[in-house]
Order: sequence, then structure tokens, then C-alpha cells
Amino acid sequence: MTTSSSPSASLVLLILLLCTASHTIPTLSSANIEAYPSIPGTQTTTDLSNNGELDLAPVRREVYGGGRIIDISHRYTPDMPSWDSVDGVGQFLWLPKSIKNGSLANNSEMKLPTHTGTHVDAPGHVFDHYFDAGFDVDTLDLDVLNGQALLVDVPRDKNITAEVMKSLNIPRGVRRVLFRTLNTDRRLMFKKEFDTSYVGFMKDGAQWLVDNTDIKLVGIDYLSVAAYDDLIPSHLVLLEGREIILVEGLKLDGMHSHQINNSFLEQC
Repeated sequence: MTTSSSPSASLVLLILLLCTASHTIPTLSSANIEAYPSIPGTQTTTDLSNNGELDLAPVRREVYGGGRIIDISHRYTPDMPSWDSVDGVGQFLWLPKSIKNGSLANNSEMKLPTHTGTHVDAPGHVFDHYFDAGFDVDTLDLDVLNGQALLVDVPRDKNITAEVMKSLNIPRGVRRVLFRTLNTDRRLMFKKEFDTSYVGFMKDGAQWLVDNTDIKLVGIDYLSVAAYDDLIPSHLVLLEGREIILVEGLKLDGMHSHQINNSFLEQC
């Protein structure tokens, strides 16, 4: 819980691709597809090109360039939460063609909801006239989605209301803010069953953000930026102007914060 009068910040390079193709995609086990022996990253694989003498194991990193880039997206797994589901995402990846079954190359097929894992919301998500007009993720501003962001720790005992927003003292000029909440402490993004008690924005908190800040990117650590009890009203407030981009399902555990300074404000 942040007790200082100044918000905590983290110099994070926020690299968020509009479709979550940058995620490491797990494949299915041999129990589902005979031709595919294991899930990459869970077992080593013998390198047959070197007479079987070298075991290959991919290195999965989240920090690049000495901390210049931090990957805050979640890896897709069948057991990650899915909206309003007790069963999680489930099987989402198939390997209809593989080298092991005689194909020339390994080719996967994937099917899953677009709001799975770390994702962005398009204006057409909650406004049908925006949907009909074509305001999808291709219309989002890539400049907003790239750059340094302010990481703030939300008081752990409440949703994000107008009162909470005011208490965070986010300075004018900050354009990108990542809200770390009790969701991270509870590791909700690592639990298969969807949890309606997650922390998110109430309508008055969303309205306060729109009226009193320069924020154009709102990031949060569960599947929805809006609290379950104020789901649509909060989304409507944040997306109506088509200026604010919502990034949901962020992985914010383990990130360090420090006090904000003028140099940081000039960049985020």
C-alpha cells in the first residue's frame, strides 16, 4: 500500500503489441497430439544436429537490455483464467501439421477469445456504433502503447474509486499509468477459475481519471480494468472519447518502483 504523498513509479518500456502474438505459446502434450512430444520450456530436447550430444532448453526472459525493456505480458497456458469461466482457457492450440508426422514444417492453429491473457480493449468493445464504424485495435495509437509508464500501487483494501484516484496524486503530464492492485498479491492471473472479486475501476474512479489527469493508457493486473460490479459503466467512461487505451491482464509482480522525478515526467 502506498503511503507517500507522491506516487511510486517504475521506468518501464511498455511494449504492447496489439494482438498478443509476442507471447510465448505453449503447445499440447503428446496425450493430445501424438506427433508433438512435450510443451516447450518444460523439458530439454536433444539436439539431433549435434549427434545428440547437446540438450537444448530455451531461455525465457522477461528483462532485456539491462532493464531497458521489461515484458509484462502473461504467457498463454490452458490453465490461465478466462472471463466468467471456472475451467480456464482450456485447449487453444493444435498442431495439425508437424515434421514428426511427415509434414515439411511445424504449423500450429490457435483459437481463443481476443480478451485472453494480456490484451487491449478497442472502443468497439462496449460501443456498438464504434464497432460498426470499424474502431478495432488497428485504430489504436501505437505511440501511446510504446514508452515509459508510471507504476502505482493501489491501496490493497478497495476498488479504484474517485477517492483512491485522488489519493494517488498522479501528476499532470503523465500519459501512461500501470495500476498494481491486490490482484497481483493474490496472483489471480495464475488461477484457472475466474474470480469476480478482483480489483478494478468503479465508475466514479474512471470519471475522475478522465476529468483530472492526462492519462491515455490505463494498465491493470487482471482481465478487466473495470470492477465486476461496475463493469460496463466504467468501460463506457474510459472508452467513450476514444483517447484512452485499456491494457488488461498485465504481469506486474516483481517490478520495482521508485519516487517520481522531473526527468521521468518529461518522458512518460
